[in-house]
Amino acid sequence: QVQLVESGGGLVQPGGSLRLSCATSGIIFSTYAMGWYRQAPGNQRELVAAITSGGRTNYADSVKGRFTISRDAAKNTIYLQMNSLKFEDTAVYYCNAAPPVGPFDTWGQGTQVTVST
Repeated sequence: QVQLVESGGGLVQPGGSLRLSCATSGIIFSTYAMGWYRQAPGNQRELVAAITSGGRTNYADSVKGRFTISRDAAKNTIYLQMNSLKFEDTAVYYCNAAPPVGPFDTWGQGTQVTVST
Protein backbone atom coordinates (compact mmCIF):
# COMPACT_ATOMS: atom_id res chain seq x y z
CA GLN A 1 0.00 0.00 0.00
CA VAL A 2 0.97 3.63 -0.32
CA GLN A 3 3.01 5.00 2.56
CA LEU A 4 4.37 8.46 3.18
CA VAL A 5 6.75 8.97 6.08
CA GLU A 6 7.69 12.52 7.07
CA SER A 7 10.72 13.47 9.12
CA GLY A 8 12.80 16.50 9.96
CA GLY A 9 10.46 18.54 12.09
CA GLY A 10 11.47 20.06 15.38
CA LEU A 11 11.99 23.20 17.40
CA VAL A 12 13.85 26.09 15.80
CA GLN A 13 14.39 29.74 16.62
CA PRO A 14 13.03 32.50 14.39
CA GLY A 15 15.31 33.00 11.42
CA GLY A 16 16.49 29.41 11.55
CA SER A 17 16.18 26.60 9.02
CA LEU A 18 14.79 23.10 8.83
CA ARG A 19 14.57 20.52 6.08
CA LEU A 20 11.59 18.20 5.98
CA SER A 21 11.69 14.88 4.16
CA CYS A 22 8.87 12.67 2.92
CA ALA A 23 9.85 9.16 1.93
CA THR A 24 7.33 7.35 -0.25
CA SER A 25 6.66 3.70 -0.97
CA GLY A 26 4.00 1.81 -2.87
CA ILE A 27 3.67 4.37 -5.67
CA ILE A 28 5.16 5.03 -9.07
CA PHE A 29 6.86 8.11 -7.72
CA SER A 30 7.63 9.67 -11.10
CA THR A 31 3.94 9.90 -11.98
CA TYR A 32 2.71 11.54 -8.78
CA ALA A 33 2.34 15.20 -7.97
CA MET A 34 3.58 15.82 -4.44
CA GLY A 35 2.94 18.54 -1.93
CA TRP A 36 3.47 19.87 1.55
CA TYR A 37 0.56 21.18 3.57
CA ARG A 38 0.41 22.53 7.09
CA GLN A 39 -2.17 22.96 9.79
CA ALA A 40 -1.82 25.20 12.81
CA PRO A 41 -4.12 24.88 15.84
CA GLY A 42 -7.54 26.35 15.08
CA ASN A 43 -6.74 26.74 11.39
CA GLN A 44 -7.63 24.79 8.29
CA ARG A 45 -5.01 22.75 6.50
CA GLU A 46 -3.35 24.85 3.83
CA LEU A 47 -1.08 24.23 0.87
CA VAL A 48 2.52 25.27 1.48
CA ALA A 49 4.26 24.04 -1.66
CA ALA A 50 3.65 21.60 -4.48
CA ILE A 51 5.69 19.99 -7.21
CA THR A 52 4.34 18.24 -10.28
CA SER A 53 5.64 15.00 -11.71
CA GLY A 54 7.50 17.13 -14.23
CA GLY A 55 9.11 19.28 -11.57
CA ARG A 56 7.05 22.45 -11.79
CA THR A 57 6.60 24.09 -8.42
CA ASN A 58 4.21 26.49 -6.77
CA TYR A 59 4.19 28.07 -3.34
CA ALA A 60 1.89 29.80 -0.95
CA ASP A 61 2.53 33.53 -0.97
CA SER A 62 3.49 33.40 2.69
CA VAL A 63 6.50 31.15 2.03
CA LYS A 64 7.72 32.33 -1.38
CA GLY A 65 11.41 33.11 -1.31
CA ARG A 66 11.90 31.25 1.97
CA PHE A 67 10.84 27.65 1.27
CA THR A 68 11.94 25.33 -1.53
CA ILE A 69 10.29 22.07 -2.49
CA SER A 70 12.23 19.43 -4.39
CA ARG A 71 11.99 15.80 -5.36
CA ASP A 72 14.60 13.05 -5.66
CA ALA A 73 13.50 10.28 -8.02
CA ALA A 74 16.37 8.02 -7.00
CA LYS A 75 15.16 8.05 -3.38
CA ASN A 76 11.41 8.37 -4.01
CA THR A 77 11.51 11.28 -1.61
CA ILE A 78 10.48 14.91 -1.54
CA TYR A 79 11.94 17.66 0.58
CA LEU A 80 10.93 21.01 1.93
CA GLN A 81 13.83 23.32 2.72
CA MET A 82 12.57 26.00 5.07
CA ASN A 83 14.71 29.07 5.68
CA SER A 84 14.11 32.30 7.57
CA LEU A 85 11.47 30.61 9.67
CA LYS A 86 8.89 32.77 11.42
CA PHE A 87 6.65 32.23 14.43
CA GLU A 88 3.68 31.89 12.07
CA ASP A 89 5.28 28.89 10.35
CA THR A 90 4.56 26.84 13.46
CA ALA A 91 2.27 23.98 12.45
CA VAL A 92 2.04 20.29 11.74
CA TYR A 93 3.38 19.72 8.25
CA TYR A 94 1.88 16.98 6.11
CA CYS A 95 3.15 15.33 2.95
CA ASN A 96 0.62 14.65 0.20
CA ALA A 97 0.81 12.37 -2.83
CA ALA A 98 -1.66 12.87 -5.68
CA PRO A 99 -1.89 10.20 -8.39
CA PRO A 100 -2.13 11.17 -12.05
CA VAL A 101 -5.73 9.95 -12.27
CA GLY A 102 -8.55 10.07 -9.73
CA PRO A 103 -9.09 11.70 -6.32
CA PHE A 104 -7.01 9.18 -4.44
CA ASP A 105 -4.63 11.37 -2.50
CA THR A 106 -2.54 9.89 0.29
CA TRP A 107 -1.37 11.76 3.38
CA GLY A 108 1.51 11.25 5.72
CA GLN A 109 1.17 11.25 9.49
CA GLY A 110 2.56 14.77 9.88
CA THR A 111 5.61 16.27 11.52
CA GLN A 112 5.57 19.13 14.01
CA VAL A 113 7.48 22.31 13.28
CA THR A 114 7.69 24.80 16.12
CA VAL A 115 9.32 28.20 15.71
CA SER A 116 9.96 29.69 19.11
CA THR A 117 12.52 31.46 21.24
